[in-house]
Amino acid sequence: MSYDSENIKNIIGKKSKKLAELGSILAKNQFTYKIQEKTTKEYWEKRVQELKKYDETSLAYYNEIQNIMNLVNKDEAQTYLLHISKFRQLSTDLIKTMEKIKENPSIIDSKDKQQSLWSKEVKKKILEISKNCVEHEKYMNSVFRKFYEINIKEILDK
Repeated sequence: MSYDSENIKNIIGKKSKKLAELGSILAKNQFTYKIQEKTTKEYWEKRVQELKKYDETSLAYYNEIQNIMNLVNKDEAQTYLLHISKFRQLSTDLIKTMEKIKENPSIIDSKDKQQSLWSKEVKKKILEISKNCVEHEKYMNSVFRKFYEINIKEILDK
């Protein structure tokens, strides 16, 4: 094994440990994108804070993945960077929508028969963005799993 490949193997090993630490933090947070029809400002304030904390750790996690990918295949790493950007955009949209609900929590109450068209649109939007966030994260994880199986595993097994 050449010096470069041994060096890359060591770097991947170190970055994999960092990735495992971040993954462990995410697992402990147990954040869920599921939207509940809670109508208190306190609930939505807490949800916004939970999402911001989750978002920060998730971005660190996905950036670490991108760094690992960049060691092996720069083209795929650049594509993954676009996925991270989309994740950031989706989570920012979700936070903005949650902030709207926090200011007027009755928006989310499906039992409210007097809901305005705006309230219905905000509720529809939060459900849609939440679903998109889940799907995009699943996609990003599957891209990395496939990349790991094809590229990284071979390097680490040498």
